Amino acid sequence: MAVHALHAQTNADLHCHSTVSDGTLSPEALAARAKANGVELWALTDHDEVGGQQRAMAAARAAGLPYLTGVEISVTFAGKVVHIVGLGFDHEDPRIVAGLRATRGGRGARAKEMSDDLARAGIHGAYEGALKFAGNPELISRTHFARFLVETGQCSDVPEVFRRYLTEGKPGFVPHRWAALRDAVGWIVDAGGLAVIAHPGRYGFTPTEEYALITEFIAHGGRGIEVVTGSHTSGDMVQYTDTALEFDLLASRGSDFHSPEESRVDVGKLDQHLSGRLKPVWGALEHRIHWPA
Repeated sequence: MAVHALHAQTNADLHCHSTVSDGTLSPEALAARAKANGVELWALTDHDEVGGQQRAMAAARAAGLPYLTGVEISVTFAGKVVHIVGLGFDHEDPRIVAGLRATRGGRGARAKEMSDDLARAGIHGAYEGALKFAGNPELISRTHFARFLVETGQCSDVPEVFRRYLTEGKPGFVPHRWAALRDAVGWIVDAGGLAVIAHPGRYGFTPTEEYALITEFIAHGGRGIEVVTGSHTSGDMVQYTDTALEFDLLASRGSDFHSPEESRVDVGKLDQHLSGRLKPVWGALEHRIHWPA
């Protein structure tokens, strides 16, 4: 694909997860699935981890798929966990590698606390069960515990898990303090990338809190916001189209795909494109795209 072929209607999927974090497909399988599903620009954005970037890049090149490096960084803002997607950065930059390592560092201890809390509710062996799905203790997350609870018959599916467990006020919930917004955006920008607020419709912020998030994000060098994503309703897409225009933010698009069995939207299968009124993030990242030979 030539550079000039990218436009607002491009089928870009710039948010998905592999087995390197909490997805169920390998980077290679995801690249093949993205290509088969008509994706025209792809990014793998594993949680707090860039260990799959080289594999994703190589698989994308082999599939003839234009690729942007990606990551989804967990930050704490106004007492909630907010996700910042980084795109088009140098995935070997030592500052972002070290920062992400520090952010992941608390996952193992938190997971053991979650397991202890579930044991008090009568569910035993959760840490070992979740670790079987995660592989790496540094990357163990609520999603891995949810898969364990489904596998063992405690719940019928992942949505039921999050109605009954692992959320605030329910068994297995343990808060974790993630990176600061300033740090996450700084790591991405310092590594030559572009920072994007992921799925803003998910956080449940008041208008005042959301204004504070966006203005602080911009003050630290953030430039983008996800408008079309798997968890956004049509109303959310209208709202965040207006938000992008109001704050002069670049617009992004991504399925947030994790698994064929669990995700609302398959990679490459979002049914909405960005409005022609918006400036897509990929317009500012053409020089960072890894084009297939």
